[in-house]
Amino acid sequence: MTSMPASIPDQAPIRACTVSRDIQNFDLLIEDMEAELGGGWGDIAFDEARGFFDQPEAQDIEFIAVAVDDADEADIAAIGEIVRAAKQRGLSVLVIAEELSPIALHQLMRMGADDFVPYPLPEGALHEAIVRLRQTPAAAPAAPAPADPAAPRLSRSNRDGVVLSVQGLAGGVGASTFAVNLAWELALAARKSGGRVCLLDLDLQFGSTATYLDLPRKDAVFELLSDIGAMDGDSFLQALQSYRSDLHVLTAPSDILPLDIIGPPEVNALIDMARSQFEFVVVDMPKTLVNWTETVITQSHLYFSLLELDMRSAQNALRVIRVLKSEGLPRERVRYALNRAPKFTDLSGRSRVRRLADSLDIDIEIQLPDGGKAVTEAGDHGLTLAETAAKSPLRREIQKLAASLYDLGTAAATAAQ
Repeated sequence: MTSMPASIPDQAPIRACTVSRDIQNFDLLIEDMEAELGGGWGDIAFDEARGFFDQPEAQDIEFIAVAVDDADEADIAAIGEIVRAAKQRGLSVLVIAEELSPIALHQLMRMGADDFVPYPLPEGALHEAIVRLRQTPAAAPAAPAPADPAAPRLSRSNRDGVVLSVQGLAGGVGASTFAVNLAWELALAARKSGGRVCLLDLDLQFGSTATYLDLPRKDAVFELLSDIGAMDGDSFLQALQSYRSDLHVLTAPSDILPLDIIGPPEVNALIDMARSQFEFVVVDMPKTLVNWTETVITQSHLYFSLLELDMRSAQNALRVIRVLKSEGLPRERVRYALNRAPKFTDLSGRSRVRRLADSLDIDIEIQLPDGGKAVTEAGDHGLTLAETAAKSPLRREIQKLAASLYDLGTAAATAAQ
């Protein structure tokens, strides 16, 4: 290479920089960076990045593009520190990810990355990402800074939805079946008034609402959860899917994610957004208690806890009750629902239900009959009980509950106006 002259008066300043293990592994990124910036960009290796940020050459940089693939996952913590250092110096950070696991990508986003683009780069994706990065600083001063950094920009809506959450106290007690069918029955009840119902599947690891309703799992869900702070009404609605045009569903992500990919502020923002767009919001919770369970309980108008008439459910219910008491959570919002409850003629079984309620010092206000094979068949076909077993005792019980909740919700909304 020929030596460069000591000074080049007209040389364009470096406006962006790629950071990678070997930029030659991302040849399409090289082409797109040249198309966007001409000669106004450079490349540095991971081990040189943090030192480079303190150099005079870095003063004119607008953003860095961190290019990573699956071979970099072992060093993802160190790469995350590069992202953090760049953000501390006021730089925007774009992640270019090739076959990177969701957990590793989540780490980089949590360290402060502003956006990410999959590699190989889709046509025009880099240009659009750069436009978003450049618009973000300009748009920020125009809006008042929210007290919560995760608070979304709410779309204009006069809705203030009712939040109904569902959690199973043991595996296989039918919590997701109950949540899906309750949401659908609410959607049917809301048809007459043009109301809208949303189902949020927050079981980020094994959520099954997509299976029960035969819906695909969209990548937009992961993108939404990864950056809820940037969420607005449009991005939220784009992550939802419609079932029979009546029920709007945020499915679980396609990949298993850590439950702490979202925290209390993000969950609070997500539910606030859903409430602003829908009259009823049904939340399907994971069985595990997480650091944002308290947030959901606080946001919920009713929190349904499903159990069965067995020792494991009783013991788990006792543990949950202790947590509710020790943390000072609003226990009055919790409604205990017994699934596969004994029939009316089963006097011995009904006596066991009373003893269970007395021993736990709770009221079991909802008793759901055993749905039998109809529940399994509905789930396997991706349909609701209303469509496959309309006369099922379980469906009728959920239908009555939904009608009652709908009437109470609309009455409360009318009184508040």
